[in-house]
Amino acid sequence: MTARDARLALRVRITEIFHSLQGEAASVGSPTVFVRLTGCPLRCSYCDTAYAFHGGTMRTLTDVLAEVARYPARHVCVTGGEPLAQGEACRALLALLCEHGYAVSLETGGALSIAEIDARVSRVVDLKTPSSGEVVRNDWANLDLLTAHDQIKCVLSDRVDYEWAAEQVRTRDLGARCTVWFSPVHRRLDPRRLAEWILEDGLPVRLQLQLHKLLWGEASGH
Repeated sequence: MTARDARLALRVRITEIFHSLQGEAASVGSPTVFVRLTGCPLRCSYCDTAYAFHGGTMRTLTDVLAEVARYPARHVCVTGGEPLAQGEACRALLALLCEHGYAVSLETGGALSIAEIDARVSRVVDLKTPSSGEVVRNDWANLDLLTAHDQIKCVLSDRVDYEWAAEQVRTRDLGARCTVWFSPVHRRLDPRRLAEWILEDGLPVRLQLQLHKLLWGEASGH
């Protein structure tokens, strides 16, 4: 068995694979295939994909690639749950998707290392804010691994979260590392208020609204 065959035989636990518009981050609005992996070590207070914590189906990477290829989109987003909790199999999936010519992004909660991920992947790291209940789980070493190709997301519930995130942006010079998104928790923080705060403080960040929720409603997790 070749090294490539061995990678293709690896198995990941999958909650769902589906075709939709990207609702967040740099490729927002782009037709995208979402590969949602099962399981997450975090329990954020505002999580909208708790259904991915358990269950799922074990599938080979060969099977996953074949299903992704059924759709016309050339963007693929590997998400969760927490994809990196599946270790080597997740990293192999990301690399194989890149090798097949897809534009690939990874959505990760930031508690696990983003090292050893294919450099062609745009790593979207969710920097956990105080209201998440998981701020102590942030792996700050990940920030040193970020490039201009990557992205940081801060999900904000209130002014406390905003002040905390703004401090991280300033003291760690996050805007110089990569694109930084400030995203209001749906129905908890008024996006207009967040926009005003960003403008008042002149932060080098971008406001992010969840397009999928605007299009398909609050229950939409993609």
